[in-house]
Amino acid sequence: MKKLTAVLFGIVSLVASAQSFNNFPVTTQKPPLHGKHWMAITGKPLAATAGAMIFSKGGNAIDASCAMLAATCTMWDVLSWGGETQALIYNPKTKKVIAINALGVAPTGATAKFFKDKGMKYPPQYGALAAVTPGTAGGLMTMLAEYGTMSLKEVLAPAMQMAEGYPIEAQTANSIEREKERIKAWPYSKKVFLPHLGQTREAPDAGEIFIQKDLLQTLQKLVDTEERALKNGKSRKEAIYEAYDRFYKGDIATEFARSCQEQGGLITKDDLAQWKVKIEEPMSTNYKGIDVYKLQQWSQGPVMLQTLNILENFDLKSMGYNSTRYIHTLYQSMNLAFADRDFYYGDPAFAPEEPMKGLLSKEYAKDRSKLIDPTKNNPNIGPGDPYPYQGQLNPYQNTLKSFGNADFDLKKSLTEQYFQDFTAGTTSIEAADKEGWVVSVTPSGGWVPACIAGTTGIGMSQRMQSFVLDEKENPFNVVAPGKRPRVTLTPTLALKEGKPFLSFAKQAGDEQDQLLIQFFLNMVEFNMTVQEACEAPSFITNQMYSSFGEHEKANGSLILNNQMPPWISKDLARMGYRTSFRERTSGPINAIYFDWTHGSFWGGSSNHGEDYGLGW
Repeated sequence: MKKLTAVLFGIVSLVASAQSFNNFPVTTQKPPLHGKHWMAITGKPLAATAGAMIFSKGGNAIDASCAMLAATCTMWDVLSWGGETQALIYNPKTKKVIAINALGVAPTGATAKFFKDKGMKYPPQYGALAAVTPGTAGGLMTMLAEYGTMSLKEVLAPAMQMAEGYPIEAQTANSIEREKERIKAWPYSKKVFLPHLGQTREAPDAGEIFIQKDLLQTLQKLVDTEERALKNGKSRKEAIYEAYDRFYKGDIATEFARSCQEQGGLITKDDLAQWKVKIEEPMSTNYKGIDVYKLQQWSQGPVMLQTLNILENFDLKSMGYNSTRYIHTLYQSMNLAFADRDFYYGDPAFAPEEPMKGLLSKEYAKDRSKLIDPTKNNPNIGPGDPYPYQGQLNPYQNTLKSFGNADFDLKKSLTEQYFQDFTAGTTSIEAADKEGWVVSVTPSGGWVPACIAGTTGIGMSQRMQSFVLDEKENPFNVVAPGKRPRVTLTPTLALKEGKPFLSFAKQAGDEQDQLLIQFFLNMVEFNMTVQEACEAPSFITNQMYSSFGEHEKANGSLILNNQMPPWISKDLARMGYRTSFRERTSGPINAIYFDWTHGSFWGGSSNHGEDYGLGW
């Protein structure tokens, strides 16, 4: 499938030499995309086509991104309609970046005591009890209503055609087959995912027409509600919000809550009615004249901002791309930021208030950078104390002293389940248009094996597992009703001289920000093209707590790319690292570069999976 995607992406040649601005010696497997009017990139070829269809009908980047989101959810591209949607939007009218927070919340009854009484160390990974309230439907409709130009009927049309039946790709079909025993425990999931019960292969075959009648009916209800509102004289925006209300307060909500509770979950109809999408101010920092924007601390996004602040204290370019010194410096800088993430990040709507002013201050970053020993790895890197940098005393000083002390076992072996959870995919969506709208989205949740909510056809989220139950692990991220978990999902926008410079995101759990940082530095420090930067070999640190499963970590664990020379690994081993290798480490990253010199877009999509883009 990977080879097929490469062929589709670049019909002219299987291997294309990208034209670097400085002739950087990288040969890419995919050519860069070029466009003048619009760009649409996402996790599946069919979904990118959905975005192109909307652009061809006159839609803007918001309309196209909503169509791509709907299509990827319908294709179960490691997410579904019951998951969560996080986005950054550049509004060319205001010249501002907007953050969309469409992450679900813990339902009524979801307390630390509830899960501890069940003998759990963390909320579960699977099933209805793992679900927070669905956010993607609300996020899509909010983005469309507030910033789009088209109707819900128009942007849902490709997804509804797919729900009627589309040829399922091997990646998803095989994932269903691998997870079929778990799926069989949930009656509504079994009905949708396993059309060949009792046969050797019970999941659909690759290329088989996959039909989702219940989901189609749910989407049709939303469109019908919108159309009735329009006939009654409502505006486009008002009509979309009436569909929104039907999802969260009407018959769809009733069935969702009923079936969630039937299957052991906690979500009530009132939980759905009370939940709302938040339109927020993003967080940002300036790195060498480039303003980088991320979501707030309910995501891991500020990790990238913290890391860039630390890295400003080093001359990365002089170290050389992927040299031992470069890898070591970046690894240590990221670990300093991730240690802060693990202890301080959480839902800002709940007390205690996270010390973000201190965490993002340049002075704090400079002092943190002084902790890096240039000669060896430090497995004891822990959270810092940002409170003095915002003129306060740390209320968790005693907790901070003991944080993570039991986890510094350099001989600890990570399980296969850890790596599966740590790198668990979702999708990403990048879109831009000639009017100046730019969208970066990292939606997720409700992935296979998903517990489907009754006759809605919607897979429930599994995001509850990202909470902790013990304040000692993170006093800001302890589960509570109505609270959002701290998630890994983290789209990115960057502006230069007040104009869009880069829009980029990737899938894969806790790997996201550390690989997005490397992509960004590939372009900014080493002058790679966007496609080169997407494919260039990266490295991965496991010296942070996983946001999934048993929340494990492995200090000193460093995954290198197979292309990296053996002496790099030897040097790093002497510095205290435990190295291993992976064939592909860069993605999947999707990105758009804005070429203001020529008035065009450059699109990039890594050679990692089925991610695909189209431009015009």
